[in-house]
Parts: sequence; C-alpha cells; structure tokens
Amino acid sequence: MSDYATNLIVKGTFGLLLLGSVITWALVFVKGRQRWVTSRGDRRFFGALPRPLRLVALKVTEGQRGSAARVARAGLFALAEHERAATDADPRETVELALQAQIENERRTAEGGLVVLASIGSTAPFVGLFGTVWGIIHALRAIGRSGSASLEVVAGPIGEALVATAIGIAVAVPAVLAYNFFLRRLKVQAAQHAQLAGALLAALAHHDRLPITGALADGDGPVRLRRSEAGTVQGAAREASV
Repeated sequence: MSDYATNLIVKGTFGLLLLGSVITWALVFVKGRQRWVTSRGDRRFFGALPRPLRLVALKVTEGQRGSAARVARAGLFALAEHERAATDADPRETVELALQAQIENERRTAEGGLVVLASIGSTAPFVGLFGTVWGIIHALRAIGRSGSASLEVVAGPIGEALVATAIGIAVAVPAVLAYNFFLRRLKVQAAQHAQLAGALLAALAHHDRLPITGALADGDGPVRLRRSEAGTVQGAAREASV
C-alpha cells in the first residue's frame, strides 16, 4: 500500500474522531438542556402537589411542565375517560395502563442519544488505536526506504500515531462520563415516575382517602409511601425501571 493511502487512512481516522467529538458535545449540550428543563418542571410540580395527595386536588397539573406532570395528567385523563364511559368496571386497570404507557414514553424520550454516547465512548479508543497502527506502519516504511532509524525519519509518523491514540481517549472519556451521568438521571426519573404512579393508584384504590405520609420529592428524590402502599407501587416500578 502506498504512502498516500496510508496517510489517507490516518487522516480519515482523525476526521472520524473529530466527528465523534462534535457529536458527543452536541449531545451533551442538548441532553443537558433537556434534563435541566425537565428537572425544573418536576421540582415545580412536586412542590405544588397538595399534602396529603388527593385526586380531586390534582388540578395543579394544569399548565405544569415536566415529565412528572405529564404522567399525572395521563392518569387523570384515563380516569376522566373511564368516568365518561359510565361503566361499572374498576378504573384502576385503565388508569394503571395509561400511567405505564406515559412512563414508557418519558423513558424513551430521556433515553434519546444515550446509545450514541455509549457507542462513541466504547469505540473511540479503538479508532484511535487503529490510527496508531497505521502510523507505526508508515514509520516502518520510512525506516525501510531510508535505511536508517534516526529520529528525523521516525519522529513524524510515530508522533502522528501517538496523537491518534490520545485523541481517541480524549473523545471517549467525555462520552462515557456523559453517558453515566444521564443514565443515572434516567434511573432517578424512572423511580420518581413509578412512585408517583403508585401514589395515584393508591389514592384511587382507597377512594381518595389514603394520603401520602412521606414528603414528596423536590425533583431529585422519589416520593416516599407507607409500607401498606408498597404493593400497589411494585407493578409500575418494575415497568419504569426496565
């Protein structure tokens, strides 16, 4: 293979790593803003919830923004649809299905871009290593042509090879850190949604007479329920934490 082709491969490796870095930081900015807006909306929602929580008092969800408010509205809308149908069936199943569907929608939205971050973080070091290998090959060919292993002959190709490795690591580290951060926030959000769904189902099951005894989350922590309500929460929690 000619030196031109070897240089082209190395330059292409640099370009691929640069593209990965641009995509990583673009996703960090977009996901960070999305996470900030969602967290702010959830804090306002949980702060506006009445204590104790009752279904008739959930008008606070009107006009609220955030993932938790959307989950609550989905449950209330399903309950209203059930009441308009004027059936004698238990509304809890309908409401639970609506809550689980909305929780799944919120999870898919929050997951957007995480696969790309994980892919960049796991492959960038190997792409850099690929460039390093080709840089070393170029250095060995330069030595063979010159018949000398002097520093002037090998410094350029070897330096280029080491730069490829360094760039691969530099691209991978932010991608991995961002992926871990957003995945952690996703798990916290899923726990909040599952507990909120459980609280709504508990209030519905007990004819809106059973309050939440624990403090509601202010955006980062889950709603705390009494042990007697834990069974109702489990189904929604399993669905949300997948």
